[in-house]
Amino acid sequence: MKITIFGAGAIGGYLAAKLALAGRTELSIVARGAHLEAIQTAGLRLVEHGQETVAPVRAAAKAEELGAQDFVVLALKAHSVAPALDQIAPLLGPDTAVVTMQNGVPWWYFFKNGGALEGTRLQAVDPGGTIWDRLGPQRVIGSVVYPAVEVDAPGLIHHVEGRRFSLGEPSGERSARVTELAQEMVKAGLQAPVRDDIRAEIWIKLWGNLSFNPISVLTGSTLAAIVADEATRTLARTMMLEAQAIGESLGIRFPIDVDRRIKGAGDVGEHKTSMLQDLERGRPMEIDALVGAVQELGRLTGTPTPAVDAVLGLVRRLGVERGCYSVRD
Repeated sequence: MKITIFGAGAIGGYLAAKLALAGRTELSIVARGAHLEAIQTAGLRLVEHGQETVAPVRAAAKAEELGAQDFVVLALKAHSVAPALDQIAPLLGPDTAVVTMQNGVPWWYFFKNGGALEGTRLQAVDPGGTIWDRLGPQRVIGSVVYPAVEVDAPGLIHHVEGRRFSLGEPSGERSARVTELAQEMVKAGLQAPVRDDIRAEIWIKLWGNLSFNPISVLTGSTLAAIVADEATRTLARTMMLEAQAIGESLGIRFPIDVDRRIKGAGDVGEHKTSMLQDLERGRPMEIDALVGAVQELGRLTGTPTPAVDAVLGLVRRLGVERGCYSVRD
């Protein structure tokens, strides 16, 4: 089995290291800069449970060096997928599956969902349908990612906690390809449950991200602080209820209630969201995939989203002012 991880940051590096250390697959990564140089020189190092191991990973700067794959794992942030399409193309053969590991609403959401919006292309995450046309939604295996991982230094991945990568076909079927990939990941010591409805799990993770992430950016607060403060907790709850109404209108059943989800976020403690970390480091923020797409889904379903709209406007404005977000035409 030939697998390439495209985007070997924290999550991509962790997955690559685990698969390579299991020794059961032909594993490659596409990386760049100091990270690539370090991996080519000293291997991909993984610190887990206080111990460091070196994974035998083939690292390349260009996908042309690797050729067509059985699986391509996109471990990029959502806004980085479209700009990388030319680089991804050489990895794609006629039967290559593409595993999407982006946070937020995926560009393929309405592929084989069986609803009235079947085939709708979401402009917030895929302007002009470019990704849909060039990658093809028929290649997609969806994934919801849970591990907490950090890049401590170029070529050095530090696993903090969590081993679950939920997988699912957009159609809900248990295909041979998703089953094969799940088995490979389990052999590598990961949890890889195959879901009959991957969209429901996407919504549960999105539920918190669409509210806590932008609020953390606007306030500079950790999850614990947002939940402890009545005003910010209420705002997050209002945004989540708006999103729940959208999800339910699309046939999603939420297995937990909003207050339990909020408590879970608070229990994480003094943790800065990924969006706040991006702002502090001057990196592009995942505003459109996490918040903008929810607003778009609200419009498509006729669901009012006043709180989401207000927070989205504020966080976009802040992103522009800080050079961490570009306004689309």
